[in-house]
Amino acid sequence: MNTLTTVLVANRGEIACRVMRTAKAMGLTTVAVHSAIDRDARHSREADIRVDLGGSKAAESYLQIDKLIAAAQSSGAQAIHPGYGFLSENAAFARAIESAGLIFLGPPASAIDAMGSKSAAKALMETAGVPLVPGYHGEAQDLETFREACARIGYPVLLKATAGGGGKGMKVVEQVDQLAEALASAQREALSSFGNGQMLVEKYLLKPRHVEIQVFADQHGHCLYLNERDCSIQRRHQKVVEEAPAPGLSVEQRRAMGEAAVRAAQAIGYVGAGTVEFLLDARGEFFFMEMNTRLQVEHPVTEAITGLDLVAWQIRVALGEALPITQEQVPLIGHAIEARLYAEDPAHDFLPATGHLALYRESAAGPGRRVDSGVEQGDSVSPFYDPMLGKLIAWGEDREQARLRLLSMLDEFAVGGLKTNLGFLRRIIGHPAFAAAELDTGFIPRYQDQLLPVPGELNDAFWQAAGSAFMQSLPVGDGPWADTRGFRAGLPAEVSLHLSCNGQDRLVTLAGTAAQLRGEQLLIEREGVRRSHLAIRSEGSVFLRWDGEMHGVSLFDPIAAVDASQAHQGGLTAPMNGSIVRVLVAVGQAVQAGAQLVVLEAMKMEHSIRAPQAGVVKTLFCQEGEMVAEGCALVELESAD
Repeated sequence: MNTLTTVLVANRGEIACRVMRTAKAMGLTTVAVHSAIDRDARHSREADIRVDLGGSKAAESYLQIDKLIAAAQSSGAQAIHPGYGFLSENAAFARAIESAGLIFLGPPASAIDAMGSKSAAKALMETAGVPLVPGYHGEAQDLETFREACARIGYPVLLKATAGGGGKGMKVVEQVDQLAEALASAQREALSSFGNGQMLVEKYLLKPRHVEIQVFADQHGHCLYLNERDCSIQRRHQKVVEEAPAPGLSVEQRRAMGEAAVRAAQAIGYVGAGTVEFLLDARGEFFFMEMNTRLQVEHPVTEAITGLDLVAWQIRVALGEALPITQEQVPLIGHAIEARLYAEDPAHDFLPATGHLALYRESAAGPGRRVDSGVEQGDSVSPFYDPMLGKLIAWGEDREQARLRLLSMLDEFAVGGLKTNLGFLRRIIGHPAFAAAELDTGFIPRYQDQLLPVPGELNDAFWQAAGSAFMQSLPVGDGPWADTRGFRAGLPAEVSLHLSCNGQDRLVTLAGTAAQLRGEQLLIEREGVRRSHLAIRSEGSVFLRWDGEMHGVSLFDPIAAVDASQAHQGGLTAPMNGSIVRVLVAVGQAVQAGAQLVVLEAMKMEHSIRAPQAGVVKTLFCQEGEMVAEGCALVELESAD
C-alpha cells in the first residue's frame, strides 16, 4: 500500500476547501495552488502550503498541467486531488500525474478516455444495451452534418460539449435558423472551458427528470452504487437544487438504474468515485446521458443519507484499500436537499455577478445542517471563474423535514455587496410544487412568474424601514440616534436622509417610528402585528432583508450617480465584468433588431450583446481580447433613418 502524507488540491473555491477539510481530518498536509488573483482566496488561506501558479484566467493557471505537476513536486505532495471542473476529467492530466510518480485521486486515465467523451460513452452504453436518447455522436463537426442530424432527430434539440459538464458548451435549439449561431457559441464555450470544442446533439426530451447514480469502485474489482440523486431543478442547463434519494423512485427503479450504472463502471475498469446520469421520463423509462468521472458538486446529499465521507473513500481507494461495505450494506437514512448559492442576478437572465463581498454570513451550524463554501466576508468574486459561492445542505428524517430545515438555513444566510440567487433559492424551496415533489427539468421555466418576479420600485414602507435601520445602526457619535435603539426625548423631531438602493434613491423623512433595531433585527409593528427584518451594518451600508431579498442601503452619492449615468450613455453597455471574445460588427455596418454585436465571456459562460432595434453601428468601444467592466459602453448604435 502506498504511503501518503501530503495532498495537493488542483482546484479552487469550495471544492478545494472541502477536500482539504477531509485531508486534514485524516492527518494529511494540504497544498493549495492559486492564480495571481487568488493569492489570498479562502482555499489558499486554509491550506498548510500554497503554490502560486501565476496568471489570472484558468488557461494561465488551473489548466496548466506542467505547473500543477511542478507544484506537487516542489511542495512534497505525493498525491493530487482534481476536485471537479478544470482538469478533473482530463485523461492527459491523469497520465501526467502517474508519469511523474504521483498518485491521482481519481479514476484511471483509460476510464476518463472511455467516459470523458460523451460520444464515446454513448457508443459504449449502446453496446451494453443501455437505452439512449436519440442523437448524433459522430466525429464530423461541420454545420451541415449537424443540420442533417437535427432534421432527422427533430427539433427541439440539445447541443452538448462531448468533453464538458456543468452546463458549459450546452445550448437548446428550437428551430433550424438558430442552429448555426448556437453551434458556434457552444463550440467556443467548450473550447474555453475544456480545451475541446467537439459537440454532440440529441433530442431534447420534454418534462424529463434528471436522476443520477453515485457509483464507487476499488482496485480489487468491487463496485457498488450509493443510491441516487434527483437534480431536475436547473437553470441554464446547470443544477441549482439537488436531493437524495430521488422522490417517488421505487425500490425496483433504484435497483435497475443502480445496476446499470455499476455495469457501465465495470465495463471500463473504473476506480474511485463516479456518477452515471440518466433522464427519467414520466413513464418510468430511463435513458443514459453521460458518466462524470469525478466527484460531483452535489456529493454532500449522498454523504448525508449514507453517513459516508466520499473524499476519504477516494483517498483510501487510491491507496489500494478495498471498499469497506457491500451493496447490501449501503445505508439510506432520511432525506437530504442541497441548494447552490451563486453570485448572479436571477432578475437579468442569471448574469454572473462580480465584486466585493461586503457582507457574508452563513447559516448557523447544527444537526442536519451543513454549508460547503469557498469565500468569507471581505473576499472578492472575480469574472474569471465559476460564480458558485457555496452550497447549503439540509438533512431530515423525511423530505419535508429536510425542506423546512433548508428554508430556515436560507432565511439565516446573508450576502451583501453583489447580487446572488439567495432569494430565488428561497422561492424554489418554498414553492408548493417543490414541496409536493413535482420535479422535472422544466420546473423553473414553468413557475417563472413566481420564482422570478419582475423587480419593481421599492415602496414607501421599505424606505421608511431602511431609514430607521440606517439611523439606528450608526456607530456612537455618528448621528442623533446613534446611542439609542429607538427615539428619545430631546432628539430632533424630524430627520431626513437621502438614501440609495439598487439604483433607486429616495429622500426619507423620519418623524417618530414604530421600528426599533434590536441587535440585528429591525422590529416593525403595524396594526398590532410586529415583524422582524434582518438588518446588518457593514462597510458603511445597511443590508436589510425585505420580501426575501437582501438590499444594500447607503447614503446617496450624487457624484457616483452622475458617473453611472454617463457610463451608460453612448450605447449598449457590458452587463457584467468580463472579456470580449468576439466583435461581430464594424463601424458603419447596418444591423437588424436582435443581431449579435459583441460576445462577452464571464465566469466561463458566453453572453451575447444584441441590437435592441435596427440601426447602424456608429462607434465601437471594445476589441477582442479586452477586459471590460460592468457598465462600460461597448457599441453605439444610431437610427438607420
